[in-house]
Amino acid sequence: MLPLLHKHKDEVSHYPDVELKPCFDKYQKVAEGGWLRIFVARHGRDLIGYQVFIVHPHLHYADLMTANLDLLYLDPSMRGKFIGLRFIKWAEQQLREELVPQFKQVVITHHLKAKKELNYSAMLEREGYTLMDLIFVKRLDQ
Repeated sequence: MLPLLHKHKDEVSHYPDVELKPCFDKYQKVAEGGWLRIFVARHGRDLIGYQVFIVHPHLHYADLMTANLDLLYLDPSMRGKFIGLRFIKWAEQQLREELVPQFKQVVITHHLKAKKELNYSAMLEREGYTLMDLIFVKRLDQ
């Protein structure tokens, strides 16, 4: 997955000067807690995409289980062929089958990049998602 992570960072990073250095030990702890879900897309044997979700009860609404998208990437050569849409819908179905029988109230969140070429909000809206929040960032070290 690391080669795709580097391609992903090169394409989407808002801060190119910040080194890609995943905290694999933290991901391991999240996985050990049962909160990590990783879905991959392959073309033949080649890894072409991934979706990583952190699944946990909402901190304000304990009865609401959330599946928060941490990472989503699809190799640019595979885009525009509905593969991304099918991949998102497939992961959503996997989460639905696993979580809804246990928790009844479940939401998925997608955190999107604001850049037009990376923003797939129209597709999500067609699939029944609604815009809920906007995220603003500010670097304090500059």
